[in-house]
Amino acid sequence: MIEKYLIRNNLTLKRYRKFKKHRLAIVSLFLLGVITFFSFTAEFWANSKPLVMKYRGEIYVPVLRSYYPTVFGQQDTFVTNYRALEFGPEDWVAWPLIQWDAFESNSFVADYPAPPSRMNWLGTDDRGRDVLTRLLYGFRYSIGYAFSAWLLSYLLGGLIGAFQGYMGGRVDLVGSRFVELIEMMPQLLLLITIISIFEPSMALLVIFTVLFDWTGIYHHMRAQFLQLRKREYVEAARAIGASHFRIITKHILPNALTPLVTFSPFAIAANISGLALLDYLGLGLHAPTPSWGELIGQSQKYFSIAEWLVWWPSIFLLVMMICLINIGLAIREAYDSR
Repeated sequence: MIEKYLIRNNLTLKRYRKFKKHRLAIVSLFLLGVITFFSFTAEFWANSKPLVMKYRGEIYVPVLRSYYPTVFGQQDTFVTNYRALEFGPEDWVAWPLIQWDAFESNSFVADYPAPPSRMNWLGTDDRGRDVLTRLLYGFRYSIGYAFSAWLLSYLLGGLIGAFQGYMGGRVDLVGSRFVELIEMMPQLLLLITIISIFEPSMALLVIFTVLFDWTGIYHHMRAQFLQLRKREYVEAARAIGASHFRIITKHILPNALTPLVTFSPFAIAANISGLALLDYLGLGLHAPTPSWGELIGQSQKYFSIAEWLVWWPSIFLLVMMICLINIGLAIREAYDSR
């Protein structure tokens, strides 16, 4: 079906067919899609609330709707404890596969961190929270940060690089000096200063990352436009009176998209590992946000007695890096002009 939509563009169709030949990249893309699906629908797989239940003749859907504790006769509490409900013979309840949310401690375990068991398949962290649930919920923050930072960085860097490369001359000279100043700034020191002033959040980390990472794709787009703006078909379009906007969007940009496409999987992979590193150093997302790096950071204190805190987050992180790198290599080869 996809080929029917691509048949009009012979070059795109060739790239698509070449990408399909990489079985490892197809498997990686499928695996990445499956993990992303389960992470963004994690409430249906790992939650302390039932999916649906019948209680005293009424049907409730706690996974989709919040109910006051007084609805079920619970007093002196602000959060409904569904495990404490007494179900009658005609009542029933459907629980998620994993009956823990990302912030709940397992009070049935004596010591934290607890090893893997039937209650916690991958064990618990140092606060008794289920590791598998934290990994599942944590991926949505990792991919959300990585995708947002990649999109904004490539959009900003691509626009600036395209404009500067197309204009050339003094615009290119002044712009290049400005970019050099940005690249010389001590990023880690600035990040520590910002975190000490403002409370760390997803938006703050994305903005900080974009302010410095856009220079990477900027250099490639600038080089592409500097090279393509003097081609014969561009000079011909300019000679017949085409506007700058039409020349850029119709003649140069379609031929300059290769760096944007081929480097994107690697940029997303770098952002995922970068967020894990920031969380490991305590400079990332604010606790108790689920985070792979935060779990690895806990293992530094408990490695001798809780090795699962380092192995499982590391395995998940490694699998994501391998998947994105395989996809990136396949896309790079598909876009190779040779």
